[in-house]
Parts: sequence; structure tokens; C-alpha cells
Amino acid sequence: MNGRIAVLMTVDAVGGVWSYALGLCASLPQLRFVLATLGPAPRQAQRAALAGLGNVTLAESNFRLEWMTRGQADIAASRRWLDALADRHVVDLVHVNGYAQAMLDGPRPVVVVAHSDVLSWWMAVYGEAAPAEWDEYRRQVACGLAAADRVVVPTGAVRDDLRRQYGLSPRKAPLIPNGLDFSTFPPQPKRPLVMATGRIWDAAKNLRLLDDIAPRVTWPIEIAGEVAHPEHGAASLRHARPLGVLAPTELRNRLEQAAIFAAPALYEPFGLGILEAAATGCALVLGDIPSLRENWDGAAVFLLPADRDSWQAALGRLIGDRRERERLGAAARARAERFALASTARSYLTLYQELIGASAERRVA
Repeated sequence: MNGRIAVLMTVDAVGGVWSYALGLCASLPQLRFVLATLGPAPRQAQRAALAGLGNVTLAESNFRLEWMTRGQADIAASRRWLDALADRHVVDLVHVNGYAQAMLDGPRPVVVVAHSDVLSWWMAVYGEAAPAEWDEYRRQVACGLAAADRVVVPTGAVRDDLRRQYGLSPRKAPLIPNGLDFSTFPPQPKRPLVMATGRIWDAAKNLRLLDDIAPRVTWPIEIAGEVAHPEHGAASLRHARPLGVLAPTELRNRLEQAAIFAAPALYEPFGLGILEAAATGCALVLGDIPSLRENWDGAAVFLLPADRDSWQAALGRLIGDRRERERLGAAARARAERFALASTARSYLTLYQELIGASAERRVA
């Protein structure tokens, strides 16, 4: 429309994909984005964050996400909707923050970005393969991965998961870590507080462990995040203080004050919340899983995610040792600087340009 590269990007409002997508759009103002929503409608705070981006058009749907109950029934219709959007907005490339929607009919290159997947989640949470009811999900994800021109992974651990579960070829899976704008996370004086963030209803976040040990930890434990599952039920906290879903500015202020950030995750493909905590200089205490070791080894305390006694003891030691907290906080902030949003955006722009150029060459030939 005005000579800019135009990208159709699928998004959802359930987890960190919304923040990831808005950060990428803000960092690439020279591009034009159409954000196509799947799953629950964005909340008011999410819409407000989008309102300031002049290079973004929002297109909303009521199609269920592929991992939701009966989500497979919406896949064909959601693909047709995305194809129509791509034609209407004359986009050059489709960026799918999921899997099944990568099987589109148009001639445009398709990039899949792997944020998580059910089969790897299930193995990490339950220690066994997902049951047969997920076979159609497995098939759709494998087809989407095969159809994509590239599959971006945020960590090598995610690439390994997708290879094991779906046979993804590592050759088509470049690693582009998620990023953060550190100018919005200045270090501040810390208070005696342990903080955690994440979907409280998500068993993979394992936040129940922090709730269980909260009465035996001398500092308060506060947990920010959604308690209501997008389809059914809600989690509850008995001992830790629930903060609910916080606006980005309020969440940042809370992290700036917390001396310790805890994430006893069983499964965490990247952990944007951990990166945000590190940027504010929190001392990190993390679940000992491959993705978090990959990003934070040498800059955090690692513990077996299910060992409550170890978590209670480790938090107790850090609470009693200010010098060690400050050392870990400084190490975390220094490591976080490797994950600058500007670098992430440059990597995506390079990938977009490469695929669009290759697609144009094929059409000419």
C-alpha cells in the first residue's frame, strides 16, 4: 500500500504471545502488521497497549485456539479467514504464532514461531506421552511445521522438543530468542519480597509449589497472573498473595521492588516473565529444566521443580544473605542484556526479507 513490507501475524490473548507480538511490532515501525486474533478476545488493557502502535491493524475472530477443547474443528475455517485477510490487506508474509494455521493456500511465505506445544507440555507435567485424544492435534501441528518455510524457536530446548514430538528438521528452525526493551526496566531499591508471575491455572508453571511453602517462608510471596482458565474453572491460592492480571506498568513496578523472583516451572519454552524480572535485578530462583539452564546458567539458583523442601530452604538462605541476593541480581541483569528487543527485531526483519526475496525470485522464475 505504501511500499512497506506487510506482515499478517496471528496472536492470542491467553499468554505471553500478545506482549511478544506488540513488542515486535513496536520495534519494527517500518513494517505494516495485521494482527489476527484467535482464542479469547483481548482484554481492555491489552487493547490499550495496542492503541499506540500506528503500524498495526487488528482483525478479530472467535475461532478457538488449536489446543482448546474442540479447537481442531475450527482449524479449516480459521485458515480460510487468514487467507482472505492476507489477500485483503495485500501482505507479503504470514507469521503464525502457533502451528496448524501455517497450512495456507496463498503464495506468501509462512513463518511459524514456536511458543509452546501440548505434547511437550504434557510430557513435562505428567512424565508420559499425551493420550490418544491428542492424536489429531499432533497431526495438525506436524502438518503445520512441515508447511512452514521456517520455524523460529526461542531456545534450543524448544527445537529439541519439536524434533522429538513432531519430527521437525533442525535445519529449518532458526533460533531467535525473545527480547525486551531494557530502557523501561531501570533497577530500583529492593524490598523484602518474593515474586512470581504466570498463569496460575497452568500446571506447567507449578506455582502451587510457592503457594504451599509460603507459610514457611519469612518474606511474603506474591504471584501475578490469571487464575481463570480460558475455558473452564479457576485456580486459587491459599497462602501466597494473588495479584491478579496486572497492567504492564504495574507489573514492572512490582518486579522492580521484589528482591527475589521464583519460577519453579516444569515446562517453560522461554520465560518472558523471568527475563523481565532479571532486567530489574531480581535474584532468580528457577526450576532446573533445559530451557532455563540454556538462558540463565551461571546467573540463577536452580532447583528441582517438584522438591518443596529444597525451594523452602533455598529461599530461606537467600532471604538471610543480602550479599548473595545482590550478586545474583547483578548477574541476572547482566545476562538479561543478551536478550535486547532491538536484536530480536533485527533478526526477524532479516528473516522476513530473506523469505520474501526468495518467494519473489521463485515467482519470477
